[in-house]
Amino acid sequence: MIPSLILLLIAPASAGVFSVTPIRIFMSPKDRAVAITINNEGDSQIVLQADINTWSQTQAGEDQLTLTEDMILSPPIIKLAPKARQVVRLALLKPADAQQQLTYRMIMREVPEAIPSQSNSMQVPIALALNMPVFITPPGAKRDLNCKATQVQSALQVICENRGNAYSQLREVQLRRQEQPLAKLDGGIYILPGAQKTLLLKTEQPISAGPAQLSVTFDDGKSQLFDVTLF
Repeated sequence: MIPSLILLLIAPASAGVFSVTPIRIFMSPKDRAVAITINNEGDSQIVLQADINTWSQTQAGEDQLTLTEDMILSPPIIKLAPKARQVVRLALLKPADAQQQLTYRMIMREVPEAIPSQSNSMQVPIALALNMPVFITPPGAKRDLNCKATQVQSALQVICENRGNAYSQLREVQLRRQEQPLAKLDGGIYILPGAQKTLLLKTEQPISAGPAQLSVTFDDGKSQLFDVTLF
């Protein structure tokens, strides 16, 4: 089953609920467009619009988003009646890269409307935004992660670098010695090609020096082990 994300918008003037499927968008270079389903789960009409951004990371792993016309959502403005559903299409307008995965972020947000309150003042609802990753992956593109670990006071510092040509998402990072867990970090950490992330794994007690294993579990369920030596 493809997961969907339900976004709850709460404000003094009104509230809206909508869901989007899928919440992560995967395309191949042969795909010119992909279908996205939006459901209005609430009891009032909502208006949505989306911005498409190229998504890159600095060498230190900081996200950088830049508005782009590489992709377009059709229709660009979505009006949904209560309990209504609409299928929209996200289309790629530029040629896909045959060697490197292209990464984007689509930010979908509700367009708030100012409405009069009982006190004759205007109330503007607070609209939350849904930020969805978009991956256009050529055949053969894959992650290539390399991790190392050092102990820093009461925490374990792990540096992971993605040397591949496709994203890597870390769902769990665990340090263990002879199958005994010593430190752990849960998350959904993305590392794009050419970038690295510095992670801190908290430990309940100091870890003695010596060899250990660092286990990294990815979003596809696969795991990778790294032999590390702590000093």
